[in-house]
Amino acid sequence: METLTGPQAMGWEFFGTMMLMLFGNGVCAAVNLRTSTARNTNWLTIAFGWGLAVFIGASIADKTGGHLNPAVTLSLAIDDKLEWSLVPWYFGGQMLGAMAGAFLAWAAFKQLFDANNLDENGNNVKGNATTQGIFFTVPAHPNNFWNALTEFIATYSLLVFILLGPSGGDLGPLKYFGVAFIIVAIGLSLGTPTGYAINPVRDLGPRLMYAFVLPIKDKGAAQWGYAWVPIVGPMLGAVAAGLTAVALG
Repeated sequence: METLTGPQAMGWEFFGTMMLMLFGNGVCAAVNLRTSTARNTNWLTIAFGWGLAVFIGASIADKTGGHLNPAVTLSLAIDDKLEWSLVPWYFGGQMLGAMAGAFLAWAAFKQLFDANNLDENGNNVKGNATTQGIFFTVPAHPNNFWNALTEFIATYSLLVFILLGPSGGDLGPLKYFGVAFIIVAIGLSLGTPTGYAINPVRDLGPRLMYAFVLPIKDKGAAQWGYAWVPIVGPMLGAVAAGLTAVALG
């Protein structure tokens, strides 16, 4: 990975994360919106869609190592594979990219969001009241402690693969396939309790956009009481994974 300035790192992470969220939020919209041809094509579609979204976004941001995720950035800094001075720039690009990607996903599906509020006869059934999960994670059960633990375990699993696997934290373009497939594996094996954020900005950026920016008629609540879980759980997982890598040398 070439040495970048802070603004350069921020720019690449912005574009990579933007594409991650466009395709990730996009597959959730495709599976859930009433008039989508892909509606009800199930969790397998979502898991593979997010895996491919990671591959696309990380490949675009290859110049920065394709982090797209503050948890990845933090774990690599702890493992001395990234300068700490660049960490805020990575975080900034990731957050802004997540927000921009959520907006693009909404724009791509705007007509379907409008139609989602209606039934086949044109009656307003407020179908958009349950569209939160298209943009941010919603847990299967409301116990925040166990949900945070799930996010910790899932994120730790991702990061030890990145830090200790064949890539060793230096993710070249072909190695993004491996990361894409562990994202799929996490989705299939660990994803259903919390919706597997495993990435603070993947959840917070679209949550902010959904709550304050996206003009979706009759949209649901942003569920701020849960919003800390997909931030704290993954970041604690990042610290644990980084320390594991340091301990193992």
